[in-house]
Amino acid sequence: ADIPVIPDLEEVQEEDLAMQVAAPPSVQVNRVLTYQDLDKDLMKYAAFQTLDAEVDLKLLTKVLAPEHELREDDVSWDWDHLFTEVSSELVTEWDLGQSERED
Repeated sequence: ADIPVIPDLEEVQEEDLAMQVAAPPSVQVNRVLTYQDLDKDLMKYAAFQTLDAEVDLKLLTKVLAPEHELREDDVSWDWDHLFTEVSSELVTEWDLGQSERED
């Protein structure tokens, strides 16, 4: 009676697994801070204005670029085009260097 029995394939097929639904995973979603929230926190808390209690970061925080200056449009890159462009720039620079050495 204590001997485990391997079920037959026919018995397993009889079980209707299609009606069983797994429970959805529980995921805790943390709110992502926006640039505006980060800017407010940066100016609000004195902890962000010094580094290791020795380096004053106030001057740096005053000259940080605003968000609208940092935003860029998404541009797709084509490897062949990018390689050709960089190669031609390098050849042009090399040619200019060669001509300057000759002069």
